Formats: sequence, structure tokens, C-alpha cells
Amino acid sequence: MLYMIYGVDGDDAERIRAETKPDHFAYLAAHEDILVLGGATLADESQVRTGSLLVINVPDRAAADEFANNEPFFRAGLFQHRTVNRMRRGQWNPDAAPKTEEGE
Repeated sequence: MLYMIYGVDGDDAERIRAETKPDHFAYLAAHEDILVLGGATLADESQVRTGSLLVINVPDRAAADEFANNEPFFRAGLFQHRTVNRMRRGQWNPDAAPKTEEGE
């Protein structure tokens, strides 16, 4: 089952993100078998990070919550708000995905 984990950055996000980034990336690498898509959300006209989005493929809600609750950014208090929602894969067109991280 697919689950979307969406977190909106809190007030001290820049510091928390900088301190926790190595642990965050190590956590994602350790769970690459379930990680479908992940990335930072950005402000429209800049590279300022506003939050994070992860899409994972796990057997059930308990597994989604376990992954989300143990994710280092969440544990460090990065997000002012976070949701975990089950989702359905509708359209799927990986060929339309950008070739670079920034969407070029």
C-alpha cells in the first residue's frame, strides 16, 4: 500500500534540518526498499525549503506510522505539522519525471 508522508517545516527548520540531514539520508538509504519518492517541498520563487514529502510502499498503516514516527526529521521536531495518508497510484508516468533534482 502506498502512503504519503507530508511535513510542513516549523520555525527552527533550517537549524534542525542542517543538524539532522545526515541521519535523515541514512534512514532513507536503510529503507530504500520501501521508498518510492521523496524530496523537499520548496517555495515557489526560491530554493527555500518549506517541508518534505515521502511516498512509501508498506503493507499497512502500522508500518507507515512506524516509518514516519522514526524518521529523523520528525523525531528532531522539524515539522510544525505532519500528515500520513494512504493513497492510490493513479497515473504513473516516470518518463515525465525531471532528469535533475530541481526539475530541469
